[in-house]
Amino acid sequence: MKKLLMVSNVDWFFISHRLCIAQEAIKQGWEVYVAAEDTGRAKEISDEGLTFIDIKFSRSGINPFEELLTLYKFRKLYKEINPDVVHHITLKPVIYGSLVAKVLKIKGVVNAISGLGYNFTEGRDSFVQKVMLSIMKYGFNRNNLVIIFQNENDQKELTELRVIHPNNSIVRIKGSGVDLEKFYESPFPSFERIKILLPIRMLWDKGVKELRNASDILKEKYYDKVQFILSGLADEDNKAGVPASYLNDWQDGNFVKWIGYQKNMVEVYQDSHIVVLPSYREGMPKSLIEACAIGRAIVTTNAIGCRECVDEGINGYKVSVYNSQELANALEQLINNHEMIKVMGHNSRIKSEEEFNVYNVIRIHLETYNKLLIG
Repeated sequence: MKKLLMVSNVDWFFISHRLCIAQEAIKQGWEVYVAAEDTGRAKEISDEGLTFIDIKFSRSGINPFEELLTLYKFRKLYKEINPDVVHHITLKPVIYGSLVAKVLKIKGVVNAISGLGYNFTEGRDSFVQKVMLSIMKYGFNRNNLVIIFQNENDQKELTELRVIHPNNSIVRIKGSGVDLEKFYESPFPSFERIKILLPIRMLWDKGVKELRNASDILKEKYYDKVQFILSGLADEDNKAGVPASYLNDWQDGNFVKWIGYQKNMVEVYQDSHIVVLPSYREGMPKSLIEACAIGRAIVTTNAIGCRECVDEGINGYKVSVYNSQELANALEQLINNHEMIKVMGHNSRIKSEEEFNVYNVIRIHLETYNKLLIG
C-alpha cells in the first residue's frame, strides 16, 4: 500500500487545516501516518483511521542541542515509516523534514508554505533566519519536490532568497479551504449590539495590541453599542504569544470578552457581525476564509495573505499594518451602517464560493500526491 506521512507541529492544527485531505487520501487507497505533538486531541485523528505518532519539538526554539534532537527524531521517524510521500505542513517540519527526506531519499516531498512566520516578518534579518534559509536551500535542491504556496508574496520572497530550486514544482492554493456546507451563510444576531470577533491564537503579530488600541479609541463612544469578542488561546509557548495576563487586563466582560478556545467555531462566527484580523503577515488566514463562508463583513490589514481575503469596499475594508486609528475608523464605518454589514457579509459568502471551496483544495492535494508517486 502506498504510504503518506503528514507532519505538523500540533494535533489541533492538523485537525483544523489538513484532516479532510487525509480522510480523502485513505478513501483513495493511501496508508496515512500523522506525526504531530499530542496536545490532547490525537484520538480524534486516530478515530479517522489514521496512524498517529506523537512527536514533540519546539516550534520556535533556537537551542542548538534541542534542534539537533529534533533532527534526530525526524530521521528516526522517516526511517521507520519509509513513506512514499511526505507532506510537511508547518514551517519547522518543512525545514527539517526536507533535509531528512533528501538524505534518506524519500521519493516525494510536499512542502506547504502557509506563511513564513515570525522570523520572516518585516525588518528581521537574524542569524536564525540565515540558518533556516541554508537548511531550506539544501533540502529543496532535489527532484520530485512540490511547494504549495498560499500567496504570491511568499513565493516571490523564497525565489529572491534562492530557496526554490529550478527542479521544484510550484502549486498555488488559496489557503486550507472551507467546508461550505458546515460553514454556511448564517443570519446575523440582533443588531442592538454590534459584535466584533477576533478569532485567532493570541499572538502579537496577529495585531492584538493594535486591536486593543482601536477598542480604546472606540470605547467611550460605543461602550454600550459594541462588544469585542476575543476567541482563541493565549499561546504562551510561542515567542510571539500574548500573555493571558494582558488579555485578562483588557477584557471587562462587557465591552471586551475573552472567551478562549472554542471547539465549535461555527457558532462563534454566527454570533458576530464583523470579523477583524489586524495581522502583520499571514499565509492565507483560515479565520477570514471561514468568516467569508459564514457571511460576515471583514476588517483586516493590507498585509500579505490578509489582503487576498478582502475586496476593498465589497466584503470589507483593509487598513495599514500597525495602524490602530485606521483600524478604529474602519470598524466605526461598519458599526454605524448595519445595511453595509449585511451587504458585505453576503459578498463574503459569494467570494468563498468562488475562491475558497475546500473540495478544490482536497482535489489538488491528491493529484499532487499521485504525481509524486509516478516521479
